[in-house]
Amino acid sequence: MTLIALLPGDGIGPEVIAEARRVLEALDLGLVFEKAPVGGAAYRAAGHPLPPATLDLARRAEAILFGAVGDPECDRLERALRPEQAILGLRKELGLFANLRPARLFPGLEDASALKPEVAGAIDMVIVRELNGDVYFGEKGMRTTAGGLREGYDLMSYNEAEVRRIAHAGFRTAEARRGRLCSVDKANVLETSQLWRDVVIEVSAEYPDIELTHMYVDNAAMQLVRNPGQFDVIVTGNLFGDILSDQASMCAGSIGMLPSAALNAEAKGLYEPIHGSAPDIAGQGRANPCATILSAAMMLRHTLDRAEAADRIENAVTAALKAGARTPDLGGTLSTAAMGEAVLARL
Repeated sequence: MTLIALLPGDGIGPEVIAEARRVLEALDLGLVFEKAPVGGAAYRAAGHPLPPATLDLARRAEAILFGAVGDPECDRLERALRPEQAILGLRKELGLFANLRPARLFPGLEDASALKPEVAGAIDMVIVRELNGDVYFGEKGMRTTAGGLREGYDLMSYNEAEVRRIAHAGFRTAEARRGRLCSVDKANVLETSQLWRDVVIEVSAEYPDIELTHMYVDNAAMQLVRNPGQFDVIVTGNLFGDILSDQASMCAGSIGMLPSAALNAEAKGLYEPIHGSAPDIAGQGRANPCATILSAAMMLRHTLDRAEAADRIENAVTAALKAGARTPDLGGTLSTAAMGEAVLARL
């Protein structure tokens, strides 16, 4: 038996996790599921967004299927107790440093993209985002200047070991795809990015068959809109990767379609849709479960070594969409559960 930790979290998290679980159970793979609270739900239940029991389950499980965290009612809590600290804590405690975020346009969703159909149709990329460094984990705080002004600060930094390990993840991802890696930085103005570029170039010597290019993040954002088909694999830091992957999701039709994997050195992973908790539609049955279902497929592929089962899920999602199954974010009327049924029917 293989233990899977289910951490539904807040907002639409429980709704989309329920559909992903139904799909996994339909495959009859001998998976055992154990659920625990996380985020705002965990704060209300146990006084902390990542209680010890939840962290213990995450450590014991072979993989983690995660919903979403974020609750407006918790916005006034001190930062250490806010729901978002749960996902940062899991990344740190489990050493989840490599975030894989595939983005491709599924056939039939051309009209859902903000781009022209002929431009959107070429989208097929993976963004490899570093997860344990940058401004999200650097020293931060509030202080008062000599002139008496309030000043917030966040330290951006990477050491060469952190850059080297995510560079290897980027090159290996490109090896398994079309052999092209674009490293995104801001080396023209940031010393952190200059180190990033230098180390990526050093690592590239170990991958002579991979075509390496470099691009400033502002140009990369423009190119994602102008010509997204040029990208195969993008490797970048935590902040830039967060922004670019969300942008890529809208180019591909909807943020409700993009899965992700956060992996450590042993390929243990936390799998989650890249969308947030969407409190404005929580409990209404309007959320698109496809990103979570596709995250479950990534879990089977990257951590559980069940590529055939992962293919079945991805093919079922593709077939359901091709047949016209749409949730409101894609211009349709299907509920969360009905979209799950549409995928199950084609599994």
